[in-house]
Amino acid sequence: MIRHTRTIVLWCPDWPVLAAAREAGIDPARPIALIEGGAVHSCSAAARRDGVARGLRLREAQYRSPDLLVLPYDPVLDHRAFEPVVRGVEQAVPAVQLVRPGTLAMRARGPVRYYGGEAQAASALLDTVDALGVPGAKIGIADGPFAAEQAARTALRSPVGVVPEGGSAEFLAPLPVSLVVDQRTRTLLLRLGVRTLGELAALPAADVRRRFGPAGAFAHERAAGREQSEVAARTPPPEFEVEQRFEPPIDRIDQLAFAFRVSAERFIDRIRESRLVCTALRVELEDDRGGHSGRSWLHPRWFTASEVLDRVRWQLQGAGSAEAGLAAAVTRVRIVPERLDSTGDHEPGLWGGGPDERVHHALTRVQGLLGHEGVATPAVGGGRLLVDRQVLVPWGDRAPAVRPGPWPGTLPARAPASVFDEAVPVLVRDAAGDSVTIDERGAIGSPPVGFALAGRQLAEVRAWAGPWPVVERWWDPERARRVHRFQLVDHDGCAWLLLRDAEGWWAEARYD
Repeated sequence: MIRHTRTIVLWCPDWPVLAAAREAGIDPARPIALIEGGAVHSCSAAARRDGVARGLRLREAQYRSPDLLVLPYDPVLDHRAFEPVVRGVEQAVPAVQLVRPGTLAMRARGPVRYYGGEAQAASALLDTVDALGVPGAKIGIADGPFAAEQAARTALRSPVGVVPEGGSAEFLAPLPVSLVVDQRTRTLLLRLGVRTLGELAALPAADVRRRFGPAGAFAHERAAGREQSEVAARTPPPEFEVEQRFEPPIDRIDQLAFAFRVSAERFIDRIRESRLVCTALRVELEDDRGGHSGRSWLHPRWFTASEVLDRVRWQLQGAGSAEAGLAAAVTRVRIVPERLDSTGDHEPGLWGGGPDERVHHALTRVQGLLGHEGVATPAVGGGRLLVDRQVLVPWGDRAPAVRPGPWPGTLPARAPASVFDEAVPVLVRDAAGDSVTIDERGAIGSPPVGFALAGRQLAEVRAWAGPWPVVERWWDPERARRVHRFQLVDHDGCAWLLLRDAEGWWAEARYD
């Protein structure tokens, strides 16, 4: 006999949209869509009323909702913004499981006994999350986490959906089978005429296991209301974040850095006591005009207290000086660790790391004097032209991710050794002394015989190859770019990578 565990599930509808809207400072009631991989990951209720749905391509979603606000989906923000909600709920109900950001599960026995019934426990939870600034939350109570979550999601007239004990199978029966299987299995079940959880539960368990394996057997148990999953309560992580409020507000950067020094040292000491180091943190600032600033900072090794203060100062300073005044006085500073590593993973080598340590300290010191953008390291980015692929990343920051997939028109391997920051004007002449032309079809008008940098004497061309067209944003007349690449070897045997556009010939790089 299967023993069911009475479970309470707290569900916050459209939580990713709410978190992203608050981070961006926009009204979550507007039509909003979060995009991941070119498709809609989640959307607001206003967007759904316009016909936007999860999985739609971005262009189709914008066609259905012309006023749609598009934001990127950030799973890190999703988790970080929900952490205060989890901690607040744990103050009212212990032993909480984080199912996903926006959804919590807990055993019903303790809260029901404490608050005097399921309805009273649900009301207390709703009051708690409402006080935490999460409106519209819903509660589901049933035998098992899956049935309880579906009860919360299907509760329409009331924010609380309760399934009687032993009634999970009857409650789940009319729900679609896609809730428990993947897309491939769903398509197969639809072909077999199985559309609801009740129809799936009516199939013999042995046949389902034989045909669909362990995943099918697990889905069959859920559909039949025989879920054996239990709530796995999380162990609350230690609180490392620090927060300091200023009364009266501070309107100078140097004064704020001095006032926050003790909090920065306490932040690092807490982490060090747990034998951890912080390699990524987030700085959140609030001013007396209601403004909010949040930014994540990385470190090539780990943060010290002085380096935490540097990040606070850089975020406030921008292009100004440390003695400059602020546009609005700061009322709150909060530091949250985003990535913690064991100190054992950052111990020096057996014979030490003298040169690396000296380089790190030297660069960090220079960066502290010049600002965050003062020290940069080169990285390779995405793009078709070589100048677009040169990216300077501030010391300690993560290099930008290169968009996967082909870049039509980009150079193959063995790129030129010398790439010019700005294209250098050159002369490419034919036998008649005229500039070599390239027509709209990409064909060269006449073979080049002379080449020189602008202002120098022409020299003989020993070999050449091309042209190869590079076309970008052909659908946008204002931003479209069309150039032709050309390779050429001069009389000294030096190879050049040239560009031909509407203005003339340019040297993009040189093969040294």
